[in-house]
Order: sequence, then C-alpha cells, then structure tokens
Amino acid sequence: SQYSAVDTNPLSVYIMQPIWNKIIKIVPLWIAPNLLTFSGFVLILFNYFLISFYDWDYTASGTSPGLVPTWVWLFSAFTTFCAYALDSIDGKHARRTQSSTPLGELFDHGLDSWATSIFVLSFFSVCSRDNGKTGVSVYTMYIYLSIVLFNFMCSHWEKYNTGVLFLPWGYDISQVVLIAAYLLTSVVGVEVWQKPLLLGYYITDILVILLIGFSLFLSFPQTLYNIHRAHLKKTLKNDSLYEGLLPLVSPLLLFILLTVWVVLSPSNILAKQPRLFLWMVGVGFSNVICKVIICQMSSTRPELFHWFLFPLALVVYAAISGLLGWMEEAVLVVFTALVTAAHVHYGVCVGRQLSEHLNIYIFSLKKRVQE
Repeated sequence: SQYSAVDTNPLSVYIMQPIWNKIIKIVPLWIAPNLLTFSGFVLILFNYFLISFYDWDYTASGTSPGLVPTWVWLFSAFTTFCAYALDSIDGKHARRTQSSTPLGELFDHGLDSWATSIFVLSFFSVCSRDNGKTGVSVYTMYIYLSIVLFNFMCSHWEKYNTGVLFLPWGYDISQVVLIAAYLLTSVVGVEVWQKPLLLGYYITDILVILLIGFSLFLSFPQTLYNIHRAHLKKTLKNDSLYEGLLPLVSPLLLFILLTVWVVLSPSNILAKQPRLFLWMVGVGFSNVICKVIICQMSSTRPELFHWFLFPLALVVYAAISGLLGWMEEAVLVVFTALVTAAHVHYGVCVGRQLSEHLNIYIFSLKKRVQE
C-alpha cells in the first residue's frame, strides 16, 4: 500500500519543517535512509542507558540532587534533538534518493513504537520519584507511560482503518518540551522540578495535566473523527466493526494484565523495580503494535491474541497468587530480558525477510545481486 501521512501541526509546518529542509541538504546522497532512522534510535538508547547508569531507581534528582552530572542533561538535550531531527528527515531523504520502501516505513514506525517509551522513561529521571515531599509516584509514571503509548496506538489504529497516518500534534510538541526540559535542568539544576511553579502546582503536575488534556481532548477525538469521516466517505479499509476494532484487543488486554500486576503485586513490584517494569511495559507494547503496523501495511488481519499475552498472563497469575513469593523480582528480571531478546530477534527477522523479499539492503542503497 502507498504510504500517506498528514501533518497539520503549526509547530511542525511553520517552524520544524523549514529546519529539517535545511538539515537534509547536508546529508550525503549515498547514505541509506534506514541508517538515519537507526542512528536516531541508537542515540536515544545510548542516552537512556547513560541516565540509567547514574539514576537506576529514579531517585537521583529527588533525595540526593547532583548525582546526575550536568553534562548528562546537556547530552540528553543534544541526543533528543538529533533523534528528533533524524526521525523527521529519514522520509524526506528516502524520497530524495528515490528509495522509499515498505521496509523503510516499517523500520521507521517500528523503532518509533519502541522509542516512544524510552523517551518517557528517560524523562522520568528529570522529575524523580516521589520521596514524600516532591517527585512523581511510580504509579503516576505508569499511567503517564500508558497514556503516551495509548496515543501512539491510536494513530496506528486509525491508519489501520483509514489508510492514512494522521501525525498527532503531540509528537512535535513533546519533542520540543523534552529538549527544553533537559536544557532547563542542565542550566538551573534539578531543583527547578521540586519547587511549585504556579498556584502550588509543580512543573511535572502541569506537564501531566497537559498530557492527559492533549490525549483525551485532542488526539483521541481527532482519531475518532477521522475514522468517522472515512466511514462517511466510504473509504474505510474494513467493512465490519469487528475487523475495525480487532487491533485494539491485544493492546487493551496487555494494559489490563500489566495493571493487574501493578495493583495486586504482593511485593509491590512497580515500587521495587520501576525502571525494569516500565521498560518491560514499553517493549511489550512495541511488539504488540509492530504486529498491527505490519497488518496495516500488508492489509492482513491481526490475530485476536498476540503471543506475548500468554507468557505475561502466566507470570502475572503466578505473581499475584503468591506462587512466586520472594522470587517475583527475579522473575521480572528474567522475563524482561527474554521479552527484550524476543523483540530484537523479531525485528531482525522481519527486517531480513523484507530486505530479501524487496531485494534491497537494509543499511545500504546498493541493490542486492539476485542469486
């Protein structure tokens, strides 16, 4: 299917696009677009692990500020901007080098589905977790992450039904806010997040309110409106309501299972291992949504239950029934490692299959020689 996307965000159209059009001119024509996409993702990952090294349990900015060196926040601002730029120019570069392929589209959206959670998890280090005085509770973090992922899912669910990716306004705004937050932290220090800003509200409170407002009153209604409009125009890709709603089943079950684990965990697993648990949430989500993206691109039906739901259901049952006992944390570590490995393996396999099928290399513009 031909890729089509619509971007109506004034910030993107009037400010960012002209910047990307300048940057794209310095990218050499021999560089493969997927290399740009992947480089951006690697920068985000590297930055995430760097922050994790200084702040594994999300307390560095709260109880003991100064644990994260100033250069790390500057580096975060820099990597976020670079990743944002690379993600914005990869498609332009593909058109410029006449190398737009379904592989590139899948590569871009697949990595985005994972990067989305990593951006959020890196940002949590700025505001730190609740220490009784300031900070954000781990439950707020979980809800915050879920809302961001829900937004991401909505735009791809919409594309599955309408064939058009309506780029959510939240994306450009969130990237600019992230970069500004890191710069602010590097200049003023993490203390800025621990003093009330307006009417007793902290910056983090205001950001959470904005995020929820954006999602529930802007993105989600926009998605429903776009699907409704396609329905009226008779351009919907799926005739039945069942088929239209099918891609939502697995993500919703995923969210329900994870929430059950968070709420009923005997050892309060989210508070014990917030970084691991939230990472696992992000990877699980990315795997589920990649399937939807592939189905949408290949016009096939997603299966009702994604494979990941079965091992997750087992682990959640074993945890909340007390079967795991003191081993709950250890099981989370092993489960997270396995899920991450499975997701990477899946990505590599799909990439290789597509590159063979389309007779192209993933990271090079050279044509493959037919065997």
